[in-house]
Amino acid sequence: MAEEDEGAERTEDPTQKRLDDALERGDVAKSQEVNTWFMIAGATLILSSFSGSIGSIQMPLRNLIANSWMIHADGNSLLELAKTLAYILLGALGVPLLLLALAAIAGNMLQHRLVWSGESLKPSFSKISPASGAKRIFGKQAAANFGKGLFKLFALGAVMTMILWPERLRLESMLHFDPNMIFGVITGLTLHLMGAVVAMLAVVAIADYFFQYRQWYNRQKMSLQEMKEEFKQSEGDPHIKGRIRQLRHARMKKRMMAAVPKASVIITNPTHYSVALSYQRGMAAPICVAKGVDRIALKIREIAGEHDIPIVENVPLARALYATVEIDQEIPVEHYHAVAEIIGYVMGLKRGFSGRRA
Repeated sequence: MAEEDEGAERTEDPTQKRLDDALERGDVAKSQEVNTWFMIAGATLILSSFSGSIGSIQMPLRNLIANSWMIHADGNSLLELAKTLAYILLGALGVPLLLLALAAIAGNMLQHRLVWSGESLKPSFSKISPASGAKRIFGKQAAANFGKGLFKLFALGAVMTMILWPERLRLESMLHFDPNMIFGVITGLTLHLMGAVVAMLAVVAIADYFFQYRQWYNRQKMSLQEMKEEFKQSEGDPHIKGRIRQLRHARMKKRMMAAVPKASVIITNPTHYSVALSYQRGMAAPICVAKGVDRIALKIREIAGEHDIPIVENVPLARALYATVEIDQEIPVEHYHAVAEIIGYVMGLKRGFSGRRA
């Protein structure tokens, strides 16, 4: 029941990582009916193309049987005979068997890419669990296999009846035919029958593949908790990332406040914004050493007041600088004129104040 509840909660489509992990485990969408179709289709093609090569086996075997009394029974003679027969069979059946193996491989490659995994060989309690066994016997997969079996049984019976029933009289009369003639007739009927079976199984293979793919896809679905865990593994824990951002912000704020006493002027909107600029003779343009809004802006003004740094109120310039310049960067060109007037005014005040003190 716990497994059913867990499966019921898996309502989210699988991520690409989930699908890749399933492929690495060897868990793929696979229909055995597709493999069966490729094997039978390959056998039909081989029989139609290489049926003549069987004649190359007939003559050596006929000679062997006719002259069997001449074969020596010692070990070397029997070994040579076995080698000769092996070469004959390999020459006649080697290419057809190779094509049949390629057809089997193609049936798997069409459904998924080549996978090497030992996951299915590992011992698992679910393989011997009575509950899992009952689920396999009475589950959707078992019902689908039973339905497929019945359909193939009736369809194959119908195909064989339609093809062989009209030929029943000829098949009976073949008892009196020469064996050489029987081989050609049997080959033609077999090809006709296999062609019909291939067409029938194509429908079964296509339907079964889509069914197996849907079953596999549903197994890969994820619960919301699984998606969260995968996100944590791939992207990092959001809480940890948030904490890192807080620490970075705190360090940046501390460094920024330490730089305020080095500022030449604070341009401020008295309500919200403060931007601290530093300028020394020879610099290409003033540099922003600190900026902030609300509480940070107020803190910048407090530190500026403690260190006698001039504070100039300019609402549009403060807003514009805050939006366009970053910490430790020069101010944009479009603000040169306005900032130059303010810094010139501040430097003039400093010179005047120094003159009065002198």
